[in-house]
Amino acid sequence: MITLVRTTSDHEDFKNLVSKLDADLAIRDGDDHDFYHQFNGIDTLKHVVVAYEGEVPLGCGAIKKYDSEAVEVKRMYTTPESRGKGIATKVVTELEQWAKQLSFKKCVLETGVKQPEAIQLYKKNGYSIIPNYGQYKGVENSVCFEKLIK
Repeated sequence: MITLVRTTSDHEDFKNLVSKLDADLAIRDGDDHDFYHQFNGIDTLKHVVVAYEGEVPLGCGAIKKYDSEAVEVKRMYTTPESRGKGIATKVVTELEQWAKQLSFKKCVLETGVKQPEAIQLYKKNGYSIIPNYGQYKGVENSVCFEKLIK
């Protein structure tokens, strides 16, 4: 059974999962990794979800305030051996519920064109592609999404 724990970026299991995510992204992003990495600090994330099966951490995600109405979904990751089991959907759904409890109206996020499974995940979960925002404007390897929270 998958359990979800709400925590912060100080959580050791979250830090370990993020280090695996960063290693994966360094390979996928290649020369672009340093550009993206500068926007992925985890020092101050107050809204983090870690997914477990028993005591084993399998995936994670986080939200942070983007503006007065939106949170940005960050640091989504599922271990390779745990993919295809709905864990990422559970994490993103929990993040959306948390954002709603915090009175936000929508979630926004950026992912890379070299992450087709992430693009599929967000489309499957009701996210719509939007023009690239903020630091991702004009970045060809970025795909941005949003979803209104109900």
